[in-house]
Amino acid sequence: MNTNVILRENVEGLGTIGDVVSVKAGYARNYLVPQGFASVANERNVKELEHEKRQLARKLEKLTKDAEAIKARIEKLTCEFTQRASEEGKLFGSVTSMDLDAKIKEAGIEVDRKKIQLGEAIKSLGEHIVPIKLDAGVVAELKVVVKAEEA
Repeated sequence: MNTNVILRENVEGLGTIGDVVSVKAGYARNYLVPQGFASVANERNVKELEHEKRQLARKLEKLTKDAEAIKARIEKLTCEFTQRASEEGKLFGSVTSMDLDAKIKEAGIEVDRKKIQLGEAIKSLGEHIVPIKLDAGVVAELKVVVKAEEA
């Protein structure tokens, strides 16, 4: 005899969180439910799951909306740096994520520095595009311009 359960954790070979699956009664009773991997799919638990899904969807929608607003502000911004450079356009210093973070904060935008996806420091003159990963999978592109310092 099979029993329907709602998965609370990802279970290899069975499903992901929130799935309603049919398993043998003994497997559910002796392993899945006691270990906290699943709960019995009765009417109350199914309604509770649907309610949680709606709440998570609203939360994700709000996070996405906020991230899109921050993205718009970041993409309007251009960070300009003036650095000493060689004749070939190589910088004697570099522009790091800390420098970018400071410029973004000056513009009044709060972004966690770890979200600035600068592979390695900028060490050449010119225009560079730096991706910034925001919440809900939103990625903003920051324009960075590095100019040579006048001697």
